[in-house]
Amino acid sequence: MVGLRSSTIVVAICATLAASAAYAEDSPFVGRWHWNPAHSMLPPGEPAPKDVVSEISRADGQSVSWTVTIVTPDDQQHVVSFQAEPGGSAPHGRDTSASARMADETLQATFSGPAGQSDTQSCSVSADRKQMTCKGVVTDGKGQALSYVDVYERM
Repeated sequence: MVGLRSSTIVVAICATLAASAAYAEDSPFVGRWHWNPAHSMLPPGEPAPKDVVSEISRADGQSVSWTVTIVTPDDQQHVVSFQAEPGGSAPHGRDTSASARMADETLQATFSGPAGQSDTQSCSVSADRKQMTCKGVVTDGKGQALSYVDVYERM
């Protein structure tokens, strides 16, 4: 469940951008974001990554591209890149899919894994565009659901 949630942090941001051309270049989600562990709340028992940086490099009516760099507690660095077409569901990795939509400048995203696990989240950006907050629920496929809040600061 940790892998699904970790990689979906950025997927949600980017998939939402793909969902609407109206938010393309002026989207409050475009840019570089740094995860703020002091203001975030992980699901109980989940180890905190040492660092997460997300960079959304393209968001227009044709596609959205971004890269996220995650440093795990054991200092392993993982770089995940994603590109999505506007709307619909997009594959992410071998067995995971993502879908997203924009509603009143809020990103609503769902990520589904092969064993029924999912991550549903809603993200918003502050009025000054300096902070992004994502509230979510991770479900393990057996009915156990855990809530979390991820807070990011614009770099």
